[in-house]
Amino acid sequence: MGFWNSLWPGREAQFEAGNAATNSIVLTRRRSTVSLTKQGALSGNLRVNLSWRMRTSDIGGRSGQSGRLLRPLKLFQPEAVQAHTQGMVNVDLDLGCMYELADGTKGVVQPLGNLLGDLNGPPYIRLSGDDRFGAPSGETLYVNLDQREHIKRLMCFVYIYDQTPAFDRTHAKVTLYPGNGPSVEIELDERAPQARSCAVFTVENVKNELIVRREVKFVYGFQSELDRMYGFGMQWGRGYKTRT
Repeated sequence: MGFWNSLWPGREAQFEAGNAATNSIVLTRRRSTVSLTKQGALSGNLRVNLSWRMRTSDIGGRSGQSGRLLRPLKLFQPEAVQAHTQGMVNVDLDLGCMYELADGTKGVVQPLGNLLGDLNGPPYIRLSGDDRFGAPSGETLYVNLDQREHIKRLMCFVYIYDQTPAFDRTHAKVTLYPGNGPSVEIELDERAPQARSCAVFTVENVKNELIVRREVKFVYGFQSELDRMYGFGMQWGRGYKTRT
């Protein structure tokens, strides 16, 4: 490495700065858990962000391919585009969270039914709103870690609302941003073409230690099926969104 660094002075320093700036933990099948408490996330708000992108090959047919034929090396690299671009306005991935509090209270925070929660009172979870067009900021959920002793467990999930392309064409990622410590990234990278919902991760309060576990379990139904899988025991009915 010393020889190559002598050819390009400053290269090593730039590489180290880039790694430091990333400052994230990626949860995978092999490394599926992380302790927020041990990472220093003891207070403030935990921000949970859902973002996604699509490939142009999945929308609008073959447009743009003729120009790419002039660049053979780019031919097999699908172009990634943000989901808010024209032609993708029908994309609607929603972020939600089922919760169980220490006193036994159970419920859900989600756009359907306008169940946006409360950050300063039970359930100490608040959804920022409903992003229906995949804006770059995505959808964000907040969890008040100052009240973590009241939280027994959480299960954050993503579901497809009405005529949205399947998960295998919607490259989604959920990122947790604690008030302190590194961010935690979870890619929804499993292949489940017909799935409508996905349990992304759980948070359990084990003796006042918050443990995040990657789940990424797809189901072909909706919230009720996720509920049965994780045993929250709530009653579910068909929900709709208000028109904007």
